[in-house]
Amino acid sequence: MNTSTSQNLFEKAQHYIPGGVNSPVRAFRAVGGTPIFIKSAKGAYVYDEDGNEYIELINSWGPMILGHANELIQQAVSDAIQHSFSFGAPTRKEVEMAELIVSMVPSIEKVRMVNSGTEATMSAIRVARGFTGRDKIIKFEGCYHGHGDSFLIAAGSGAATFGTPDSPGVTKGVAHDTLTAPFNDLAAVQQLVDANKEQIAALILEPVVGNMGCVLPAEGFLAGLRRICDEEGTVLILDEVMTGFRLAKGGAQERFGITPDLTTLGKIIGGGMPVGAYGGRAEIMNWVSPAGPVYQAGTLSGNPIAMAAGLTMLNYLNEHPEVYSQLENSGNKLVTGFKNSQEKLGLNYTLNHIGSMYTLFFTDQPVTDLSSAKSSDLVLFGKYFHAMLNRGIYMGPSQFEAMFLSTALTDDHLNKIIQANEDSLKEIQSL
Repeated sequence: MNTSTSQNLFEKAQHYIPGGVNSPVRAFRAVGGTPIFIKSAKGAYVYDEDGNEYIELINSWGPMILGHANELIQQAVSDAIQHSFSFGAPTRKEVEMAELIVSMVPSIEKVRMVNSGTEATMSAIRVARGFTGRDKIIKFEGCYHGHGDSFLIAAGSGAATFGTPDSPGVTKGVAHDTLTAPFNDLAAVQQLVDANKEQIAALILEPVVGNMGCVLPAEGFLAGLRRICDEEGTVLILDEVMTGFRLAKGGAQERFGITPDLTTLGKIIGGGMPVGAYGGRAEIMNWVSPAGPVYQAGTLSGNPIAMAAGLTMLNYLNEHPEVYSQLENSGNKLVTGFKNSQEKLGLNYTLNHIGSMYTLFFTDQPVTDLSSAKSSDLVLFGKYFHAMLNRGIYMGPSQFEAMFLSTALTDDHLNKIIQANEDSLKEIQSL
């Protein structure tokens, strides 16, 4: 596999871009080696600047649920571009998009468009604080909600201990208002609430975590959070930037039967274009300016190109429920194949999976939170990543990322991934 062009581009990029990349995970530091520079993609494949072809399992971290360069979405974008790229003014498609989201996600009564998942989560927290008149929030270790200051906080040493900034540039004042609990630990959440009575504005989490690898909520965990928030008058925010419209038409909240107060969305609702949204109960959303006093704005919010792509994507998902059964079947086939290979090779690595999301953790311990995820052998994962890449399978370059399947994956693709996985596992055991 020739990667000389990617290597040259990376060397050049480091002169002009911090670390040579525009998002840290792309730098391959977790797995070693030089990042692959992608030139194009179609269906289940991506192609790099050296002409190498890969079956891919990232799908732009989730939004390409129908595969890359889907013809319907391409046509929608092409048609929209004919009318200019941005207006900074209301458009019909914004209204249609909002109406469609409200019809597909029962917990959302009103919705506001933004430009990224980070904007969506930052805004949802601000609205929750305005609505409740409280300052503090609870987040969970290993859940990623973008790079807003409030979310870059490491856990404190105990239930009543405030977190500390996890990144330079985040102030101690921000950290003072952020409380952190282990994922899947209801008792820890209750301790935080008891120690901060009538001070917690919001509790935010990924209902299925994608950013410490794929980690599922334990039985009763989400329902327990809903109960605690109801008792405390705290706004429950589900960050469905990854899971929204992927795990079900109504997202993870439909799949698990949980009703949040606010939901953050992204990825799929742009069909691959930059977009995000937050929405929920009208009582809360009516606090957003100009209906209410909580300010949030953006010139490119509701951008007509992104709305055209997202509308086409969501309309297709809404009208073709068979997409979800196909994704479910693909996920089950892949995971079954992976488990059969492990049994054949005498291995016992942990495989977390739901629908079209999965992560193979290089540990034999169950992975239910950040601490157990960190028991994974990261060196071994790096070897596995490169073994898969050499076999034409492009994965997320980190142990702590979920993989995402698309409807473009055929049985033949899945069989190739399963075989590549088995051959890669066999290879790295012998190193």
